[in-house]
Amino acid sequence: MQTEVGISRAVGRAVARAEAGKTLNGDEVQALLEARGDHLDRLMSVARRVRDAGLEAAGRPATVTYSRKVFIPLTRLCRDRCHYCTFVTVPGKLEAPFLSPDEVMAIARRGAELGCKEALFTLGDRPEDRWPEAKAWLEEAGYDSTLEYVRAMSIRVLEETGLLPHLNPGVMSWAEMSRLKPVAPSMGMMLETTSVRLTEKGHAHYKSPDKDPATRLRVLEDAGRLSIPFTTGLLIGIGEDVVERAESIMELRRIARSYGSIQEVIVQNFRAKPDTAMRHVDDVGLEEYLAAIATTRVVMGPAMRIQAPPNLVDLAECRALLDAGVDDFGGISPLTPDHVNPERPWPDLGRLASLCSEAGLTLRERLTAHPPYLDVPWLDPRLRGHVDALRDDDGLARDVLPVGLPWQEPDGGFRATTGRADLHESIDVDGRTTDRRSDFDEVYGDWSVLRDRVGRDQRGPERIPSDLHAALRAAEVDPAGLSTQHAVSLMTAEEGPALEAVTELADQLRREAVGDLVTYVVNRNINFTNICYTGCRFCAFAQRKTDADAYTLSLDEIANRARIAVKVGATEVCMQGGIDPEMPGTAYFDIARAVKDAEPSLHVHAFSPMEVMNGVARTGLSLTEFLIAAKEAGVDSLPGTAAEILDDDIRWVLTKGKLPTSAWIDVVTTAHRIGLPTTSTMMYGHVDHPGHWVKHLQVLAGIQKDTGGFTEFVPLPFVHQSSPIYLAGVARPGPTARDNRAVHAVARIMLHGLIPNIQTSWVKLGPELLSQVLNGGVNDLGGTLMEETISRMAGSTNGSRKERAELEAMAHAAGRPARERTTLYANVHEVVG
Repeated sequence: MQTEVGISRAVGRAVARAEAGKTLNGDEVQALLEARGDHLDRLMSVARRVRDAGLEAAGRPATVTYSRKVFIPLTRLCRDRCHYCTFVTVPGKLEAPFLSPDEVMAIARRGAELGCKEALFTLGDRPEDRWPEAKAWLEEAGYDSTLEYVRAMSIRVLEETGLLPHLNPGVMSWAEMSRLKPVAPSMGMMLETTSVRLTEKGHAHYKSPDKDPATRLRVLEDAGRLSIPFTTGLLIGIGEDVVERAESIMELRRIARSYGSIQEVIVQNFRAKPDTAMRHVDDVGLEEYLAAIATTRVVMGPAMRIQAPPNLVDLAECRALLDAGVDDFGGISPLTPDHVNPERPWPDLGRLASLCSEAGLTLRERLTAHPPYLDVPWLDPRLRGHVDALRDDDGLARDVLPVGLPWQEPDGGFRATTGRADLHESIDVDGRTTDRRSDFDEVYGDWSVLRDRVGRDQRGPERIPSDLHAALRAAEVDPAGLSTQHAVSLMTAEEGPALEAVTELADQLRREAVGDLVTYVVNRNINFTNICYTGCRFCAFAQRKTDADAYTLSLDEIANRARIAVKVGATEVCMQGGIDPEMPGTAYFDIARAVKDAEPSLHVHAFSPMEVMNGVARTGLSLTEFLIAAKEAGVDSLPGTAAEILDDDIRWVLTKGKLPTSAWIDVVTTAHRIGLPTTSTMMYGHVDHPGHWVKHLQVLAGIQKDTGGFTEFVPLPFVHQSSPIYLAGVARPGPTARDNRAVHAVARIMLHGLIPNIQTSWVKLGPELLSQVLNGGVNDLGGTLMEETISRMAGSTNGSRKERAELEAMAHAAGRPARERTTLYANVHEVVG
């Protein structure tokens, strides 16, 4: 244990490093948190300097902000039991489990009359999971969940009052945040602490499942992946020690640097309340609190906004908050109390402004989201009109009263237009802009160890290892029932006799399942927009709206391309595009209708699970409702792309904002259950390894056993040449020839009796390798493609279109007959006949 002298010396060294602008490690952050007296004065001086530099750089020198808001306590029920909370209660003490819509709107309207700009929705976590009364109320009102009710009330507030919702509904899933983003410029959830210890019996978060630190960190990261401006923060003094407090600050810094989505960090001091389990715990002392604020400011840096609630200290102490580096006072209401701390009234705004002036600062009103977050991709375009009505030229609040505006576009239509004049025949141009997302600010943990393939057996190429012999025997008996160990043995078979044994078995199973015929479909790809802000690090196709190569096709152009496709004999049109935040969710329906209206005979194979979830979020429909509507609009099947590797650890390296594994599974299984078949895919050869490939195939096999809705499996080798993740040195240069042969063969083995068709992507493989995989379990060549763009932009050199004769020649080169098929594997000539 350190002595007081030792602590003082450590604090002094840490403060000196902070004064010198050095990067601080965890031990030094702990030391700063213990600064008192002269050391604290020096630390606060550094914090002020950091804050002032940030304000100057942002173009708002000497400005402190606050948000004029109303609290809307939608429900005071919660499934958690935090030991310090007085906001949460039980059903017997409430007139109703939730505020009614009329009560919500009465608060919002009165707030708008008083000049508020923000409607802060405060509520407990998922009360329907604990309280039958809450579940019954929601069912009677017609809502599936509390979060669905939050969404509906947010839309009413926007449309009827013009107030901007800020949502604090607690722990949310990726899909739930996706659905809420279009109705709120910002959201929030306090991290509070990363201390797992506080979830144990006798501590503040005991019996509070939503306060699990890993769960809350996942929410913060998902918000970053979805580009949601997010408020979070620390609750100081609930039992955490200085080590845990430092760890919490460092975690917030990590997430802020990784995603840029944390718009402000609240440093809130614990205040003991009567009638709580922690009523006898001492409040945090002022110096300890100021040290936490100043340390957070120094660690988070000048670009971060640091907030401290002005009502949780005496007004005179607000000056000390400013001196510790605070540049935001959060929400202050002229109408509603702080429902979380009702015993602490809001300070008078005039006196608070005078106090700021004494410190050489100006108090300004802001909106729910801070200025850097008031544009794409942070702001959903459906909210732009609402925000623009209230924002000043510098992004802070205008001195106006809010007025309700329609939330949906008036016509709900698809307003896409071509971004270039010469897009009639080709949407591709040579050359790329320099504005590429190829820079990486950090190394992703230990992912570098995955750049090399797993080690192979070193006992010589002529021997088949005993473990592979056992795996082959097991595969001959029950190919779809292979254990993980056996499947990995097959997947990692060494080139030579071992690999040949695996591919020979796969080809035997292929003949048994579908015969010798190689099939293909005549189709056209229509990538209707390349504008995308998802941030996939393997993609060289996506463009920002301002890029020179950005485009969006009009509905007329899409219909024209469908007509051209039919003229050359296509039976399918495959449509996918970027995730453009300015494209309404109804666009997917409009695109499908445009094709069907132009060419009713075409099979519309359209919209990846990522696009489906984007449509769900933007339309407000449930997943099932959206897919039914898409089917009614003309969609006949879905491409099972956006799968990459169905392992979230890998997915989050590959992409910032794409849907998690669970959401991908949810989309495809729901599609299958309403009668929409899908393909299935796997993109491999980047930061993954064979164990991931086996796991991915196991997931697909499990889905197919349940739904039977996959028509085929398509292995997609990673094309590295122009891929940002490769250019940044994170990914390896795609799979080897051995890897490609093994993946196709083992897919045939593991999916035997489940998914009959194994397709190879000719656009990603050369002729020689194509023949090898055709003789190693593959029975389908995919489509003629006509206009394939995504692989070519990533660097594929195998062309972007093939004629029937060329595909048939590929099959003949492998000694196999070929025949054209429909999307669902019927003989096209029989169908046409």
